[in-house]
Amino acid sequence: MTAQDAGFGGRLAALPAKAKFSMGLGIAALMAVVVAMTMWSSQGDYKVLYANLSDKDGGAIIAQLSQMNIPYRHADGGSAILVPAGKVHDARLKLATAGLPKGSVVGFELMDGARFGQTQFQERLTFQRGLEGELTRSINAMAAVQNARVHLALPNQNGFFREQQKPSASVMLSLHPGRTLDRAQIAGIVHLVASSVPEMTPKSVSVLDQTGALLSGAADGAGSMGLDAQQLQYVNQIETGFSKRIMELLEPVVGRENLRATVTAEVDFSQSEATSEEFKPNQGDQAQVAIRSQQTNEQGGSTPAGATGIPGAASNQPQQPATAPITGAAGALQTAQTGGGATNTRREAVTNYEVDKTVRVTRNATGTVKRLNAAVVVNHKSNTDAKGKTTVTPMSKEELEKLEALVKESIGFKTDRGDSVKVINAPFKVEPNTQVEVPLWKQPEVIDILRAAAVPLGLAVVGLVVFFGLVRPALKAALEPPPASTGNNLDAVVADPEPLPEPEMQVLEAPKTNPQLEQARALAKDNPAAVAGIVREWVSGEAA
Repeated sequence: MTAQDAGFGGRLAALPAKAKFSMGLGIAALMAVVVAMTMWSSQGDYKVLYANLSDKDGGAIIAQLSQMNIPYRHADGGSAILVPAGKVHDARLKLATAGLPKGSVVGFELMDGARFGQTQFQERLTFQRGLEGELTRSINAMAAVQNARVHLALPNQNGFFREQQKPSASVMLSLHPGRTLDRAQIAGIVHLVASSVPEMTPKSVSVLDQTGALLSGAADGAGSMGLDAQQLQYVNQIETGFSKRIMELLEPVVGRENLRATVTAEVDFSQSEATSEEFKPNQGDQAQVAIRSQQTNEQGGSTPAGATGIPGAASNQPQQPATAPITGAAGALQTAQTGGGATNTRREAVTNYEVDKTVRVTRNATGTVKRLNAAVVVNHKSNTDAKGKTTVTPMSKEELEKLEALVKESIGFKTDRGDSVKVINAPFKVEPNTQVEVPLWKQPEVIDILRAAAVPLGLAVVGLVVFFGLVRPALKAALEPPPASTGNNLDAVVADPEPLPEPEMQVLEAPKTNPQLEQARALAKDNPAAVAGIVREWVSGEAA
């Protein structure tokens, strides 16, 4: 059977070994490209497996994923690991079995793996770690807190100690960029930690931020320095409110885009308390006197007189009482004459009156406005004539004074308080809106599309190169039929070493002149009517 009679299989078998090898290699490469595209398309979307990982935990997780033959990707600078969406839960369970990630916060689940025979110190330390982990989880649940660490100092209590040591705690907070904690939130963290540990007082809890600033000291009152978040927010509200009043009042007059205003408020947050007592004495005859207490003390005594006169019967007799009272000097004289004893009398009187008393306690209000400064810039006036030409002119002095009076009334201007208001007129500089056009190949959307399509396009290009470079030449050679054989059988002999002689070819040259053609041309020129009739008869098919 000749090659012409054989089918596609025979022609394929008749190919050289080099062509067969190229064709087999190309088919294998095409199959590999198809398998790669199938696997890539079956992976689907990637989802986050773990985020906010440390370098140590990220490396351990990647090593474990490589052992489990799970594809992964990096995101957010390596802090997040992504895996195919269908393998997220499976990968998490397997990594949890391996104890990854280790940097995650652990709580009281540490008590579940208690070992037999552990000492009291180890048990107390495990409990402390679990309590610190639970407090860290609770604090991390706050929106403003990015990360937290809790350190507990739990002294070993002993019943033989007269003075037991009190526990204390320290909390380290890492806040999200641009976030702050107000006084109520800090107090909540302090009381959360203090209430979770027995016999711990809020004063024993210290709260710090990522800069090392002590946050819990701001609630002590006397020890606070500077303004806290609530005070800053209060000042911001005052300034924003006054600025909004100015804008709403002047915008209908000068236009929406022709005004800029700002207000600075100086607010006094100092607290002071004064106590005074005033005593008002009762003066004048008409004043009502109120006796609070009265005390009278009177004492009296006398000394018996001794014997006087000439000793005898008369001096030994008792004295006769006086028949009539004798007072004054005569009585004293009589007493002296009669030799009577001395008399002592003492009288004391104490009277306490109610005195008017006024006790006044004065507390100054916090957050009072001490001074306001307002600055307003107004654009020049623009006038458009009938032809559409716009001209810009500055405002007059009277117009600026009117605007300044409106600003003063809107903010409650007070001269004794030291407020200041400044209104100026200046042309606004309008900058052209030049938008930088990003080239199409630099736009993020296009870059994402190219990244997503890079793998399939690359595989498709490789498949086309393999097909047209290796497979197609071999198929073309196998599909082309062999050339037809001539009458000479010697052409079909393949093993003939001598080439057949080429046949000689005769070249016929066309005559340069044709006498009949020349005669026809002369006839048509001389007798055109006859030539036309002849042509008409040829066309109509009639006999000449």
